[in-house]
Amino acid sequence: MAASNVDQSASAPVLCSVDQGVATVTLNRPERNNGWSAEIETAYFQILADCDANPDVRVIVVTGAGKSFCPGADMNLLTGMSTGSEAAPGAGGAGAPRRPSHFPLSIRKPILGAINGACAGVGLVQALMFDLRFAAAGAKFTVAFSRRGLIAEYGSAWLLPRIVGQSKAMDLLLSSRTIVAEEACSMGLVDRVLPKEQVLDQTLAYAYDVAANCSPASMAVMKRQVLEASHLTIDEAAAVANREMIASFGRPDFSEGVSSFVERRQPGFPPLT
Repeated sequence: MAASNVDQSASAPVLCSVDQGVATVTLNRPERNNGWSAEIETAYFQILADCDANPDVRVIVVTGAGKSFCPGADMNLLTGMSTGSEAAPGAGGAGAPRRPSHFPLSIRKPILGAINGACAGVGLVQALMFDLRFAAAGAKFTVAFSRRGLIAEYGSAWLLPRIVGQSKAMDLLLSSRTIVAEEACSMGLVDRVLPKEQVLDQTLAYAYDVAANCSPASMAVMKRQVLEASHLTIDEAAAVANREMIASFGRPDFSEGVSSFVERRQPGFPPLT
């Protein structure tokens, strides 16, 4: 990784390693089941920013250490919030993170989730910001909000309907019921269900293929197009696509993509700058 102020010792709250263009980011508080905290949020967001700026990183994979991905806010934090002694991460005020809770949506590179276990509350909200979600068989998902006296936090009322549709989002939000990965996949909340012992390896295999064969510039533009398209009419979206297509003709990625296809070789796309 490029130089950063993020702690990368073995005991750091979030770990990151880079191999073959893929950054593996690991939430690293297994003794707390990777419960979300201001410390984890600050480190995680900074690592994402570092990955976005690092030309050696083309794809990001996020997973959790231990048996859980992230089952929501750390219980110590929740207890403090309920008594008024702690502020919610991203809620503003003294000591609050400088980046908004939806910061991951600004990252230009693909973010894939290798969801290895329980994923709930703010942990699920963060997973909604991944571009793809691969989940371990039997992993449990819930927003949990209504059963804690809370509301649809951190933009989840915007994110969830975009992924699963309005009625399924209302089901998950209003009931706060727990579903397993198999049902989550059937409703589109996750993209693949894999054996627990294979979820990280198979997610990495997908990431390595994308890192080796897909244009970083093309992926960055497509991420932006998908994020913005729901606010546009079809005519507006088509006009944006036409402008972006013309711009792509002038980038070296286009000539390299065509040449590598004709020559039947792996492409050598330039890094995102």
